[in-house]
Amino acid sequence: MGEPSSSEQKIWHPFTQMARFDADPQVVVASGEGNHLIGTDGKRYVDAVSSMWAIVHGHSHPHIVEAIQRQAATLQHSTLLGATHSVAEELANRLSKHLPPELSRFFFSGDGASAVEVALKMAIQYWANKGQPEKQLIVSLDMAYHGDTAGAVSVGGVGRFRDSYGPLLFEPLRIPNPYAYRCDLCASECTLACLDPIEELLKTRGHEIAAVIVEPRVQAAAGMIVAPEGHLARVAQSCARHGVLLIADEIATGFGKTGAMFACDLEWVTPDIMTIGKGMTGGYLPMSATIAKDEIYQAFYDQTYGSASTLYHGHTFAGNPICAAAAIANLDVFEESPVLERVLERSSFLRTLLQENFGGHPLVGDIRQQGLMAGIELVRDASNKTPFDSSEGIGARVSLAARDRGVLLRPLGDVLVVMPPLSIEEDQLIQIVDSIGYGLDKVAKELGGPKSGH
Repeated sequence: MGEPSSSEQKIWHPFTQMARFDADPQVVVASGEGNHLIGTDGKRYVDAVSSMWAIVHGHSHPHIVEAIQRQAATLQHSTLLGATHSVAEELANRLSKHLPPELSRFFFSGDGASAVEVALKMAIQYWANKGQPEKQLIVSLDMAYHGDTAGAVSVGGVGRFRDSYGPLLFEPLRIPNPYAYRCDLCASECTLACLDPIEELLKTRGHEIAAVIVEPRVQAAAGMIVAPEGHLARVAQSCARHGVLLIADEIATGFGKTGAMFACDLEWVTPDIMTIGKGMTGGYLPMSATIAKDEIYQAFYDQTYGSASTLYHGHTFAGNPICAAAAIANLDVFEESPVLERVLERSSFLRTLLQENFGGHPLVGDIRQQGLMAGIELVRDASNKTPFDSSEGIGARVSLAARDRGVLLRPLGDVLVVMPPLSIEEDQLIQIVDSIGYGLDKVAKELGGPKSGH
């Protein structure tokens, strides 16, 4: 495919064991078109994970591309440190139309982890500025993932994403997550018993807790764990009841992927702070935002020079005009096309496909889905939920095989992720599911087990 040999390889790829990368066949992407990525050899692949959950309306969308080109010829960059520019101001105003009115203050960054870092700093300093510096603890869900900066990793779940960096991190208070497939708190039916420890923790220690941070409705990097209806609303109620801020990390869930513009909309929840990113520019350029309620913003507002109440945090390229122009164009598409209606239709179609093809597969333990975010958990024995050993790389092997059928997947361990662009077509969803079936059959044969018929 024209890919470099390992001796020529200069890139250290993120979240990638490079020895494995060099050993496996490589895809070298040359271009993107619609819902496809095209290799240097001309082979087309359905982008089944929207290029790390970012691409919203497909690749090379003409309206977003034109907006980027137009802005690049006008103003390439201008700092927001002590100055402003009209493109960032327009973006804040446009985003406001899609958010609860209480979320009205926008702090721009370049990526999701940075937006989370800002949110954590805002929460801690908010209470200090309000004269309650003792409120400095953060609560996070088990198996959480909020990014890779030090603060974001700190509130992430224990395991491979976190363990190696312990000396750099602080410890949050941890609460159970709604992982229904492997929940020890409920029997045959979810009772939201995982919320009881949250309420008890906030009741007893709310006086020292600054904020609870959650990934609303879907814990994506944890394996597409979908919270039951009402979980988010109950967390929000507990936070409000005990005077604790709620941070909703919508980096992965925002911009239509769950079937609503933001996952918080599904339960009419208005967090105190929200983070957005990934799909913010349609997935074309790096940009994120931390959005706060006005009462939080006002706690930092002080005309005194050198005021200690200032939020001393910022990024060189915060609010970059070219990125902001792409984000505005992304919103144009949402506002001018029935995007969310289409997501609901495609989500229903995908749900049927997944259940019909994998509902009884011997290697499939659980299928989880919210909107166009889906996860297929692979297990050695579905009857008793026995997992594979991680060293077997079952999810990676299935995903590698799917390339033979023209589909690019990126698993989370042994959870296969299906998270295509919102513009995905039904025949492309069929192709994705067929490629997964093909990969499962190939791996099952290697394991000496039965095939499913793909």
